This record gives sequence, structure tokens and C-alpha cells, in this order.
Amino acid sequence: MSPFLNPYVPRALDLFTEVPLEPGADLSVLDDAKILAPPSDPAQWPRWREQLKRWRDGARQRLAYDGTRYDTERGDCFVMDVAWLWDELLYDHDAGKFTVDKYLEHAEREFGGFDGVLLWHAYPIEGVDDRDQYAYYRDVPELPMLVRQLQDRAVRVYVVIYPWESSEPADVRALVEWTGADGAFFDSVKEGAAEVRKELDELRPGISMEAESRLPANRLADHTMSWAQWYADSTVPGVMRAKWFERRHIPHHVRRWNRSHLEELQSAWLNGAGILVWESVFGVWVGWNARDRSVLRAMRRVHREYAPWLRTETWTPLADHPGGDCPVYASRWEHDGIALWTLVNRSAEDYSGPLLRVRGAAMFTELTSGIELVVSGEGGARVVSGDLPAGGIAAVLATTAADRPEPGRTPHDPDASFPARIAERIVHLAPPVPEPPAGTAVVAGGRYELTVHHRARETGLYGETPFVEEWKPLPPRLHHTGTLLRTARLQRFAIERHEVSNAQYARFLTETGYRPRRAERFLAGWVDGRPAPGTGDAPVSYVDLTDARAYAAWAGMRLPTEDEWQVAAAAGVIERARPLVWNLTESEHTDGRTRFCILKGGADYVNTASDWYFEGGPKPPDVSAKYLVAGALVFRSPSIGFRCAVPVDER
Repeated sequence: MSPFLNPYVPRALDLFTEVPLEPGADLSVLDDAKILAPPSDPAQWPRWREQLKRWRDGARQRLAYDGTRYDTERGDCFVMDVAWLWDELLYDHDAGKFTVDKYLEHAEREFGGFDGVLLWHAYPIEGVDDRDQYAYYRDVPELPMLVRQLQDRAVRVYVVIYPWESSEPADVRALVEWTGADGAFFDSVKEGAAEVRKELDELRPGISMEAESRLPANRLADHTMSWAQWYADSTVPGVMRAKWFERRHIPHHVRRWNRSHLEELQSAWLNGAGILVWESVFGVWVGWNARDRSVLRAMRRVHREYAPWLRTETWTPLADHPGGDCPVYASRWEHDGIALWTLVNRSAEDYSGPLLRVRGAAMFTELTSGIELVVSGEGGARVVSGDLPAGGIAAVLATTAADRPEPGRTPHDPDASFPARIAERIVHLAPPVPEPPAGTAVVAGGRYELTVHHRARETGLYGETPFVEEWKPLPPRLHHTGTLLRTARLQRFAIERHEVSNAQYARFLTETGYRPRRAERFLAGWVDGRPAPGTGDAPVSYVDLTDARAYAAWAGMRLPTEDEWQVAAAAGVIERARPLVWNLTESEHTDGRTRFCILKGGADYVNTASDWYFEGGPKPPDVSAKYLVAGALVFRSPSIGFRCAVPVDER
């Protein structure tokens, strides 16, 4: 990475591309542009539109473009949500079941509903053991039922594929077939493999493919959707190249670390494109502010009732501008002889005045937020005027009195403040004991100044956002080692010198009859319900926090906090049994959407095939690892065990 790269501004490849206006100019330079920028002078916009048409016609001919796929794949997935499979809106961790109604009620209330959901499932916890990306789906037996429940509520479902991990096209097909998903998303690449496309087409018609980065022009024929990630628009709003080329294509605007999404929303609105909602990014809260949510809610009526307009061949960008320095821009869409304009106010100030200069004697209805329209002029040129708040949007439909729809009533909320969430610790206490239990070491209480190192990736450690408003964090910054300074005030405590063993856990089960609510992968390393021969002294694994807490409560203790574990390990009073396993700590946090805990000590297992995998290998006491709490059926791992601790009365 260049030392001169400023992560807060667009990279050169993210910038818009100016359209050559000279007669006979080579327009093939536009084939892989992100946004096609217009000239600043409105007098040149007609020439710009002519060049856009000439480029599109030429590019389609050069590529021998065949758009018949769009006849079978639905092109109205305007709002896509990226949901962590174990988001607390979607999964009840205490009851161990999925909560589709709760998730969709939130979607409708806050965003006007989702057309699709991308179920993110493995990164950033994959790599803690040898499971591959498909196992993180397959270990959820009710996943096909979850997919059907969402589809029954008119929400399409997409699975994630990690091309940075070895897999075969047949694996993708098998996953889509098993889940019944509507399509596959390909992480970290520009396009899905042609071999995968072939497998999905053989499975059934209408399965969509979408990838993370700028889609090459020659793949628009077989990818009906794409991420428009970190697209920098021009001052006068431009046209998205993929959408202009194929009007039925749906690019999803997304800037995952931004706290304002107004630029994406406005560009999507003028382009008839989609939006990606991503509130919890790999366990980090990056929620949408009230203003942006209200803008998206206002768009949803047009998405649902007027989608054919946004796919029409008769799209005119920068249409019917009223002239002067008006900050309101519009696209005009015509379907079945009826015109619809999508408008945005690009100013940071409220606007009142002319919105459109049009011809004809039609009536005009605003469909989204209910702004009052005033039409002046007779016969020829007429002016449509109204009030549009800063950053606001509108949709104006040309109608007659007989077919005039009800105007919209979605109010614009000006509050652009970030809706911060705090990751709060879920406290599990144990009363102090008068004497340390057998097999423990006592650590003095007091104040400890701790230095904690962690691999940042995109998760942070305690809920902090690692990349605020950054354009696109790139390696090595994505995987750098972060440092936190923590002041820990500890009560005198005793901590077990060794991890809880298989034999100890077997005794606990015999005496209590404990059975977890969800039994998938519970003690999966045992044989016929007992530790495998010769493993009695090895650390118990394939347990989750609830399993570990149940044992600790039976033993009259609790898990050590991450600070207690670090202080004790630095003092040399704890030992590590073989095989090395990460130690759970009493550090579960939740921000109301994502749960996580802190693991300490490292493990023998290490996967070095990719930087995206969870860290492995032995770790010194000052290293912490953030582990997102998945459902019990996924959380349990052969690389994770625990030991116990308890407060001890001061002498």
C-alpha cells in the first residue's frame, strides 16, 4: 500500500470518469468506469447524453451483449440487507431459535422493508478450527427453513461465498440447492466464476450472482446485480455505468464505514439503482442515522409500485432542470407513456422554488414525502415548484385527474447524528469464597495497568469502530495489530491452574444430568458420550459459553474475566494443557445486535492460508481475540475450552 494513500478520500480507481464529448472520440475508455460524469455546463448535457447512447450501443455490439437472463431473474431487489446470521434481531440466543418476525418488523419500521437479505455466516470467526465456509452454513440444520420463512414474507435470500478459500463450483451449487437460496454473493472479487454460473443455471433458472467490487462489462450479461462499493459521484450527479448499460441491472450502493449514506442514496435514486444496508459490520455497529433511514423509507413506495419505470429503456438523466444554480437534479423515466421523475436536493440547505421545467398539460403528484407541488405556466413550458429539504428526495408522477394517486406521506427527518450503541458486558457473578478451591492459584487484588494487543481486522475489540468514515481500508491496515491500554481493578481471586479437562466435565455431566438447549456439536470430540480413550486429561472442547458457565456454577466458580486471565498468565500461575485451546473468559458483550466474547491464550490450530481467517497458534498473555458469539450449533469448536476462577475473601 502506498504510504501516501489517504484513506479518507477516494482512490483514483474509485473516482468518476469524464465522458469525452468530441465527435468520433474513443468511448471504449468508459467500458469499466464506475460513474460516468456529466459536464458542469447544462448546455452540454444533451451532447453528453448523446455520447452515453453512442457508447452503450457500441459497447453492446463489441461485447455481443445478450440480456436475456434479465427476462428470468427478478430485477426489483432495490434494498438488500447484510445480516449477521446471529444478529439478535434474527436469532434469540437464549431461546436458541431464529426470530424472523422480529427482524422483518425492524426492517419495515426503520427502512421501509428489505427486498433481499445476504446471510453472512462465517467471517470473522472462520479459521478458529478446520471447518470450511460451507460447514458454517451446514451446521445450522434449520437454515433451509429460515430461508423459506423469509421468502414466504417476500424477502429473497442470498448466501455468501468466499473465493479466497478453496472450493469447487459444485460446492456452491450444493449449498444453493440445500438452502433454497435465491442467489450467491461472491466476497472480495469483481465477479463470480463462469463455472459457477454454469452450475447454478443447471440447478434452476433465476438464480442470481452478485460480487463485491466493480463488475466488468463483459459479465453484466450473467450478473443481474452488483455492489457499487465506494463509488465517488461527480459534483453534478453522474450515471452509473452498469445501470446505464443494462437498465434492468441492480447495483447496490454501499460504503460500509460511513456514518452518512446520503451520497449513496441520492445517486441510487437518480439511477434507479439499489442500496445495501449494513448496520453491523463484522460485529461493529455502523448504524444508519435517522435522516438516511427516512430518505430510504420515502423511496420504498416507488420501488414497490413503480419498479417498471426504474427499468425502462426511456431513461433521461439530468432531465428538465429548471436552470440557474438550482441544486435539485432529476432523472425522467417513461413507462406506458407516463413520465416519472426522481429528484434530489444536493444542497446542504433547504430548497424552495422550481423543481422541474416540463411540457404538457398533465397534473403532477409527489409520491414519496408529500411535498406540495405548484404548477405554473400554460400550454408549452411549465414549471413545477415545491419545497425540498436539505438532502431530500422526491418522486413526481405525471397524471391525469382520473388516475391521480394519493400523494406520499413519509416525513423527512433532518437528524443526521450517529445512533451510537455501547457494547455492554453481560455480567455473570459468583460470590467470594473464604478459601481458594483445590487446584487453583491465588492472585492479589488491586489496580493493574494492562497493555492488550489484538489483531484489528474489521472487528475492533470491544465494539469500537476501527475505520470511521474511511473510504476503503486496505491491507495491511485491515490486519494490523491494535493496542489498547486497560486499567483493571481486580478483587483477590483464585484461578484454576489448568483448563477443565474432559474427565472433569464428564463427572459434571454424570452428577447434574446437564444437557444444552441446542446439542449440535456439543462435545463432538467424544465417543459414545464419553471422552475418547487417552483424552481424559486433555482440555474439554466443543463447548460454548453456556456449557462452560454451567460447569463453573456447579463447581462454585465462574469463568475468569479476560483481565484476570491476563494478570494470572503474566504472573506465571496458570499452565496450558495439550492440545492448546483458546480459553473462554467471562467477557460476553452485546450492543443489542451482536454478541462477542474475548478469547485468551491461543491454540495449537493455525490456518495460514489467508489473512481473513481467525488468528491461531499460541499467544502471549497480552493478546486478546474477539470472537463473535454464534448460535451454539456453530460456536462450539475443538479449539476452544475454558478454566474457572472465583473471587476470594480478602484476609
